Amino acid sequence: MDLILCHQTADFDVLGAAVGLSRLKIGSRIVLTGGAHPAVRDFLALHRDELSLIEMRSVNPKKIRSLVVVDNQQRDRLGKAAEWFDLPQVKAIAIYDHHLDSSSDIPATQKQIEAVGATTTLIVERLQQAKVGLNPVEATVMALGIHVDTGSLTFPQSTARDARALAWLMEQGANVKTIAEYADPGFPPYLQQLLTEAIERLQMSVVRGYTIASILLTTETFVPGLSNLAERLIELTESDALLFAHQYSKGRGEEPFKEIRLTIIGRSRIEGTNLHQLFEPLGGGGHAQAASVILRGVDPEATLRELVERFKEQIPHPPTARDLMSSPVRTIRPDTTIEQAQRILFRYGHSGLSVVDESDRLVGVISRRDIDLALHHGFSHAPVKGYMTRNLRTIKSDTPLPDIESIMVTYDVGRLPVVESGQLIGIVTRTDVLRQIHNDRTHKRDEQGKKEPLVSCLLPSLQNRLRPSLWQFLTTAAQEAQKRGWHLYLVGGAVRDLLLAENHESLLLQDIDLVVDGFHRSADVGAGVELASRLREIYPQARLSVHGEFQTAALLWHKDPEFGSLWVDIATARTEFYPYPAANPEVEASSIRQDLYRRDFTINALAVRLTSPREGELLDFFGGMLDLRSRQIRVLHANSFIEDPTRIYRAVRFAVRLGFGIEPQTEEYIRYAIESGVYDRLKLENHPAPALTTRLKAELHYILEADYWKPALQLLADLGALRCLHPTLVLDKKLWWQIRCVSRWLRWLDPENLLHHWLIRLEVLLSAIESSEGVKIATNLQLPKDSLERLEQLKTIEREVNSALPKCDRPSEVVNLLRQYKLASLILVAVRSSKNIRRTIWQYLARWSQVRSPLDGKDLKAMGYKPGPQYREILDELLAATLDGKIGTREEAEKFLQDLKARNRLCC
Repeated sequence: MDLILCHQTADFDVLGAAVGLSRLKIGSRIVLTGGAHPAVRDFLALHRDELSLIEMRSVNPKKIRSLVVVDNQQRDRLGKAAEWFDLPQVKAIAIYDHHLDSSSDIPATQKQIEAVGATTTLIVERLQQAKVGLNPVEATVMALGIHVDTGSLTFPQSTARDARALAWLMEQGANVKTIAEYADPGFPPYLQQLLTEAIERLQMSVVRGYTIASILLTTETFVPGLSNLAERLIELTESDALLFAHQYSKGRGEEPFKEIRLTIIGRSRIEGTNLHQLFEPLGGGGHAQAASVILRGVDPEATLRELVERFKEQIPHPPTARDLMSSPVRTIRPDTTIEQAQRILFRYGHSGLSVVDESDRLVGVISRRDIDLALHHGFSHAPVKGYMTRNLRTIKSDTPLPDIESIMVTYDVGRLPVVESGQLIGIVTRTDVLRQIHNDRTHKRDEQGKKEPLVSCLLPSLQNRLRPSLWQFLTTAAQEAQKRGWHLYLVGGAVRDLLLAENHESLLLQDIDLVVDGFHRSADVGAGVELASRLREIYPQARLSVHGEFQTAALLWHKDPEFGSLWVDIATARTEFYPYPAANPEVEASSIRQDLYRRDFTINALAVRLTSPREGELLDFFGGMLDLRSRQIRVLHANSFIEDPTRIYRAVRFAVRLGFGIEPQTEEYIRYAIESGVYDRLKLENHPAPALTTRLKAELHYILEADYWKPALQLLADLGALRCLHPTLVLDKKLWWQIRCVSRWLRWLDPENLLHHWLIRLEVLLSAIESSEGVKIATNLQLPKDSLERLEQLKTIEREVNSALPKCDRPSEVVNLLRQYKLASLILVAVRSSKNIRRTIWQYLARWSQVRSPLDGKDLKAMGYKPGPQYREILDELLAATLDGKIGTREEAEKFLQDLKARNRLCC
């Protein structure tokens, strides 16, 4: 006999999963080990005979061969059926469940426990794989299992797999009318009476902005359907969490509470809380946001009170206005004109501006909509004070997110100024709130498939993967920042690489970016520099470099025994504005949010907070984690590539290096920026565009020096991005062959990279452009002097070599011609010349240039030849004879000299 065991007080999920398994395991029977939910009981009253059910009392334990446990991992939820696990003939015990956090005391030989909304979903997937169909009743009860356990796909634990399973069950004939009837069976009179009592006696408290409700109800006997009552109660009261307790007594005992039965049902909508963890030590369990426990012989009031307090301890500190706000705030005076305000909005990309008086006190807010309206009516020169909103809602820096959200919804405002002591210190926008809510509700999976918050503590991971000295440096930096009232963040590539690395990998970080966010306490250029200077005092072996223009400082170690060649950039949080395309940005002090917003791609706009509170928190305002998981490069701003074409090269570099794809919309932005001709116009105007000169050179250096330069260069060509160098530059077959050929030659002829191979590759690209234009580009890129000389002389050398080399009949003539040119120039000429010329140059570089005559100057002196100009002539004659195969040994060389002397061509 093969049995499928449903836990006590069976719900639709356990019944639906059991029904599906009974179709997979032919001849198996379903056992209800206890009671059932009222709706399940009513369903079975009509459909019991259509399902493979057997009464527990009808089971002969001696005939049991295998057991399957559904939607449960604990023996005590199976009543007396748990004794069957110990039967000697039972060799196979399987568990199917979706409660990842549950501990198990069942001796299972097979388990399938996965993060889906309902256990029934797992069984549907197995039915689909086995190509087993269902009848309408079976499909209906299984669909009910998914609907009820996922709240019709609205509960947080719902997944796409649940939705697909439901769709398949609909195809199998699940009855929608029946599902609607039993999924929401209505409220019977006895529950309505308890609901009224519960609402009257409900205890409410607010903790960190969240409303926590609790209630203890007493009845004489057990009441079915209390989970439905708890769901209705939390909906009606709009609470964020509810602990619903119900007590009844089975009889009177001499000891207090001995016969009391206490059921506690928990519901939570607060991210970061876990009801399963709260109830599991007491023998209960469930999901993080929906769980229950049944207790006996306890003090109901004391137990509920203790659980409520322990639950409150779980509630995380919600983000406050200080965490969300942008600071410092872009402000204007009341007399600023509408036209001036519009220019400021355009420059900084804001949707509104705060208006302050001469004392910097907030007096109003003007939105883009207000400005557009004034411009529409022709009032461009009117002051903003005539159009600004004066009746303002403001918040404080410690106002929690739930309160901010409530104010925005209640008063329909999109911008809330943050005011302390009458001074405007920040602004929180509707976008800030929506982005934070999205981040809070987004989850990722751990190795076991469990859901965990996207924003989590990364400090343990950092500490475990970094060298102790580097971890201590970050700790010290955080402590020094915190002393000054600042936040310190690890940002950019280090965070990205941490999240991409395998859990066991060690991070060999040699380039670290830190950002100081001083908010209103020190929102100026000095914060990053001040912190770097202090760290230089603590670490005197480091060199300090300050770049005031960009509000950054750097600490550099060189071959240090502890830090290696570490480079740490420390910057003040800042925002930036590009005065014209491809310019260097103008920067101003700002907040960490705006600092991350100015960055290029979402995967580089991640930060880890190093200071308390909430140290180790991952800041991801723009979906960088999702793009890391999707393995795609996505730009933050539509005009990003027009403002800075080097970002095109960075996009390609990251995509190829990380094995990512460029997100389709981002690729469209790249192609639009190139096709717009903005870069061509800047070149024609001889405009000083750093992003097309020095910064572009740096990106070319990164790409052409890397191991992945070939696919990167091809991707640049496919995107048309080589036009950033010159409008006519195209990577055709000929040029592509030349650059690969030059790389092969360099690998053989310059294995130590003395010629800087990336530079020679770049020179091949530039040599494909008309000569004077190529030299002009090289000059703008600020290439080294020898590169400029090579490009200037390349055409001349080509003509000389291509003209004279075919006339050389002997190796000595080839050597005599080519030795006047440098190695790099000859390589460039070779890859641009015909096959015969290229073969001859290769023979010269690989063989003939290495040939030496059997005799040198010392030998000549020992033979009695007087030192002087004739030495060069003699040695040249010897080398030519050696190259042409006339001599090969010392004796042959000495005889060769005697012959020359006999012919009066030499004198002693």
